[in-house]
Amino acid sequence: MKNLPYICGMKQTFAHIVIMLMAVCHMEAQTIVTGTVTDGRAPLPAANVFILGTTDGCLTDTLGRFSFTTSKTGQLTLKATYIGYDDYTLTAPASSLHDIEVCMKERATSINEVVVTASTFSFGKSDNFKTMDALDVVMSGNSCGDVVAALQSLPGTQKVGEDGKLYVRGGESEECQTFVNGMHVLVPYSTNTENTAVRGRFSPFLFKGINFSLGGYGGEYGQALSAVLPMETTDMATSDKLGVSASLVDWNIGGTKAFTNSALSFNAALTSMGLYDQLFSQREDFTRPYRKLSGEAQYKHEFMGRGVLKSYVGYDLTSVGLHEDDRFISLKEHNLYANMTYKTSMAHGYTLFAGIAQSAVWNHIDDAVAAGDCYRNFRSELHLKTELRKTVNQQLKLQAGIENYLRHSTLSLEPHHYTIDYNLLAAHIDAQWRIVPKLFLNTSVRMENMRRQWLLMPRATLSYLPNKQWQLSLVAGRYSQTANDDQLAQSHYTLAQSTAQHAILSVQYKQGSSLLRIEPYYKHYQHLPLLQQGVWIRSGHGNSRGVDVYLEDHSISHRLTTTLAYSFNDSERLYQDYTQMRTPSFASRHNLRLTAKYNLGKLIVGLAESYATGRHFATGTTPHYNSVDVNLTYLLSPKVIIYTSMSNLLGRTNIHAYDAAGRAVTSSRDRFFYIAIFVSLKNNKAYDISNF
Repeated sequence: MKNLPYICGMKQTFAHIVIMLMAVCHMEAQTIVTGTVTDGRAPLPAANVFILGTTDGCLTDTLGRFSFTTSKTGQLTLKATYIGYDDYTLTAPASSLHDIEVCMKERATSINEVVVTASTFSFGKSDNFKTMDALDVVMSGNSCGDVVAALQSLPGTQKVGEDGKLYVRGGESEECQTFVNGMHVLVPYSTNTENTAVRGRFSPFLFKGINFSLGGYGGEYGQALSAVLPMETTDMATSDKLGVSASLVDWNIGGTKAFTNSALSFNAALTSMGLYDQLFSQREDFTRPYRKLSGEAQYKHEFMGRGVLKSYVGYDLTSVGLHEDDRFISLKEHNLYANMTYKTSMAHGYTLFAGIAQSAVWNHIDDAVAAGDCYRNFRSELHLKTELRKTVNQQLKLQAGIENYLRHSTLSLEPHHYTIDYNLLAAHIDAQWRIVPKLFLNTSVRMENMRRQWLLMPRATLSYLPNKQWQLSLVAGRYSQTANDDQLAQSHYTLAQSTAQHAILSVQYKQGSSLLRIEPYYKHYQHLPLLQQGVWIRSGHGNSRGVDVYLEDHSISHRLTTTLAYSFNDSERLYQDYTQMRTPSFASRHNLRLTAKYNLGKLIVGLAESYATGRHFATGTTPHYNSVDVNLTYLLSPKVIIYTSMSNLLGRTNIHAYDAAGRAVTSSRDRFFYIAIFVSLKNNKAYDISNF
C-alpha cells in the first residue's frame, strides 16, 4: 500500500497529459477566418459572413472587417450576404481562408421592380413617392371631390378657368385622353353651359390608382397628342362597406357587398346648385339650376386565384337652363360608359388581358347658337382590346396588343346635318430591357390604320437609376390623334391624323422625405386641322416647349407638407382658323401653385396659392390669374369627417378670357364655399369605400 500515493500521482499526471494533448489537438482543428468586405469603393458594415452549412460566422464591423473560428477542415465554402448586393461565395481549403478580400456587387434590379416616373405622377400606388387616396382627392385644395381639379395642382397643367378641363404642356384639352382599366373613355367630363367650368365624371372612391402622364407614354396608349390619364378601379373587397356624404351642392351614397370570390360596389350622387344659388349671389341668369344625377357600379370576380374579371358602368344625366341675351339655353346630356376586362395568367409565364368598352353620349341643346335653334348630337365608341404580356427573365419584359376603335356620330343643327362612321385599328409592341444593372431602355412601336392609311409611331425611354435617390430619363416618341367629328365630316375624311413628337428630359432626386423633379420638354405638331377659305386641310403645325418643376417636402416638420409646382410654357400654332403663327388662347406662359398642409391631430389645415400669367385673345390679353384657397378637415370621430373649403379667399375677380365682342369672361361667382360631411356606416374609417 505504500506505493499507492505514487500510483495515484502517476494517474493524475497521465490524466493531465491526456487533457493537454486533447486541447492541443482541438486547437490544431480550429481555423481562424479573417478578411474584409467592401463594394470596391467603401467597406460594408454589418455584412453577414459565414461558412456554408455551419453556424460559424459573424457580422463585419464598421470598417468591413470580420474574424471568426471554425472547426471544419478541408474544402470550405465562405459566403457573404448584404442587403441590396449579390451574394458572394468562395470555395477554398480551410488553411487559405486568411485575409480574404470580399468585393460585393450591387444587386441588379429585376425588370419587374423598375419604376420609371418620367413625366408621370402616380396616385394611390405604394411603390411611388407621391400618393393620394380618394379622400385626398376630395379634400385637395378646392377640388370639391373632382379628380380633374385635384390634378390641376401638378406642374405641366395650365389654368383654363372658363371650362375647367385638363390642358397639358401647351396642348388642347382634347389632347389628354382618359382610360379606365386600360379602356378608353370617349367623354370623361360632365357637360355645362359655355364659359362654365366642368367636372370630371368619375368618383374618386371607385379607383385605387391614378397614373397621370404628361407625355412620353408607351405604345399601349394612343389617340392622345399630349397626355393620358389611366385610372385603375379598386381590387377585391374583403368586407361589406357603406358610406354617405352630404354638402350644400351634392349628396352621395356608396358601398360594397363582398362575397366569397366576388364583390359588387356602387356609388350614387346627386349634384344640384339650386340651394347654393339661393344662398349665395352669382352673375348668371339661370332659368334652371345646374343638376346632375349620376350612378356608378362595378363587379369583380376572382377565378381560383388565376384570373380576375372586372366590370364597370357609369351613367350621368345633366341638365341646366340659362338666359343669355335673347336666348333661353336649355341643355340636357346623357352620358353612358361601360367596360369589362379580364386578366389571367397562362402557361410559360404569359399574362393575357382582354377588354371591351362602350361609350355613348347624347347632347340636346335648345337655343344653342341662336334663338329658336335645336342642337342634337349623338356620339358613340366601341373599344376592343387584347394584350399578351410576358416577363422573359430579369432583364427583359415584352408586351404586345391589338385594339380597334369603332366610332359613330350624328349631328343636327339647321342647316347642318351629318352622320359619320369609321374605325381605327391599332397594334403595338413594347419591350422593357435592362441593359446593365442601372440602365434601362423601354422601346415601343405603335401602328394605326384609319381608312387604309397606316401611321408608324416609334417611342423610347432611356432611364439611368444610379441609386435610390436619383433617376434620369430621356424620352422621345411620336403620337397621333384623329380630327374631331365636325372636322372629319366637313372635310369628307380627307384630314389625316395629327401628330406630335415629344422630347423630354427628366431629372428626379428623392432624399428622405423630399422630392425634386425637373423636366424640360419639347413638342412639335404636324398635320393639324387648318381652315383656309372655308375648307379644312391638314397643313397646320406648331411647337410647344418649356420646363416643369415639382418640389414636395415633409422635412420642415412631420406635421407639415409643402409642394411647389411651376411650369414655363412657350407655344405657337397655326391651326383651325388662325391666319398666322400665334400663341393659342388656352396657353399661359407661367403657372405657379404653392400648397401647404398642416396636421394638428384631428384638425388638418390646407392653404394653396395659384398664379398664372395672362392669356392672349384676338380681342385682348387677360390680366394675370390669382387665387388663394383654404380648406379645413376635422376628424369628428373615427367614422365622421367634416370638410370645408373656400376658393379665392381674397375675392379677386379673375378674367378667364375675352369673347369675340371683347367682353370679359369670368366665373359666375368670385368665391366658392364648400362644406361636406363624410360618414362611414359600416367601417371604422370615414367613407372608407376606397378599398372596393
